[in-house]
Amino acid sequence: SSLQMTPDSLIYKTSLSYKPTPSGNLVIVRTNPVVVPVECHYPRKSNVSSNAIQPTWAPFRSTLSAEQRMMFSLRLMNDDWSTERVSNGFQLGESLHLQADVSSEGHVPLRLFVDDCVATLSPDRNSSPRYAFIDLHGCLVDGRADDTTSAFISPRPRQETLQFVVDVFKFAGDDRNLIYITCHLKVFPADQAPDPWNKACSFNKASSLWAPVEGTGDICSCCETGNCPLYG
Repeated sequence: SSLQMTPDSLIYKTSLSYKPTPSGNLVIVRTNPVVVPVECHYPRKSNVSSNAIQPTWAPFRSTLSAEQRMMFSLRLMNDDWSTERVSNGFQLGESLHLQADVSSEGHVPLRLFVDDCVATLSPDRNSSPRYAFIDLHGCLVDGRADDTTSAFISPRPRQETLQFVVDVFKFAGDDRNLIYITCHLKVFPADQAPDPWNKACSFNKASSLWAPVEGTGDICSCCETGNCPLYG
């Protein structure tokens, strides 16, 4: 046997040799010797797949490329979440339906979180007065007030989307009718369990407890104490 390699193929060559021996009569034979060549051609390039292998890593170059295609959005939606709201005008007593999304073509599955949201009277999120209605890495603290029903919507429509409702408010003592909302959005691997740094927690007034959209209740404990870890 021999192996030959070409730019496109692997060629295995095998020669089958037959050499007859006299049978019975040592003087005569009734068959001829023969050599039969056999060649097997295999392509050197091919596409293969395996459902049994689920790698959790990604090459840095492909990860960087995917991150460049990641697009975040925050939109005001109508009351049934079907379309984006045409008007951004509200009356006190109504609710804001806010939907955060991320589009991450070619990336590993991701889960979106809203780290914080701040309302201000100017585009500068650090201006004063300011009201943080989502804080502490995903605690919807506005829902803790006695006169609100603000909460995250559970379950999510998909991992890359997070919806939440906030009761309309205005700044006390200010007659301006324009409020700016700035939110910090982030993603986390969808196959990893939420933790105190990556969570979406609402306050349930019926049980007087904080409850996460996903994960165990203990990840929301710092929403009540206000002492959430700074880094993770």
